[in-house]
Amino acid sequence: MSGCEATEPHPRCVLPFAAAPAEVRLLRRAVVRQLTRWDVLIAADETELLVTELATNVVKHVGAGGSAALILERRGERLRLEVHDQSPVLPVVRTATCGDESGRGLRLLAATAVDWGTVLTAAGKAVWCEIPLADGHKCRRVERAVLALENYERDACVLGLHGRGREVSLVESAVELIADLLHWTTARGHDPDDILDRAQMHYEAVSAAA
Repeated sequence: MSGCEATEPHPRCVLPFAAAPAEVRLLRRAVVRQLTRWDVLIAADETELLVTELATNVVKHVGAGGSAALILERRGERLRLEVHDQSPVLPVVRTATCGDESGRGLRLLAATAVDWGTVLTAAGKAVWCEIPLADGHKCRRVERAVLALENYERDACVLGLHGRGREVSLVESAVELIADLLHWTTARGHDPDDILDRAQMHYEAVSAAA
């Protein structure tokens, strides 16, 4: 898979791809190569995850065989991803039901990206997001947290929210998750304050090592 690269005003790479399952794997490899060139391989895991979800959405909802492109752009301490396709239909974050994987990519995108959105283009549309160039282990921790929080949001039927409402929903789900974990530890004879102290110490140690 070939692409083109520019350096002004920001390091930027365009990776064309065809809407086909086999192309998604090649696209991930091309992304890793590009991040290696930019010396930001530390963000590879999260970038691969989001690229996979966005490119797969193109295959599922736009149709196999269509032309698409991924644009990577490094903007200071953020990495911007844009997936362009030829469909003018903007995607919508839908509420998930039990066992429903539909819209998982956008829900994951909305929950993990620093910022994201969609825009109509002359040729169709683009879905974009920005992620921090953070520690890869931290990114995987965030991914696990998002999947856990989605279970709480699914129970509350609020997965369809986005924007400020989405942020508030995630915070409330995080509070519920922590409270449930404390109930779980108490039921097994552990001290919840001790668990919180240990979790805080572990968080600070990991953050300091990042």
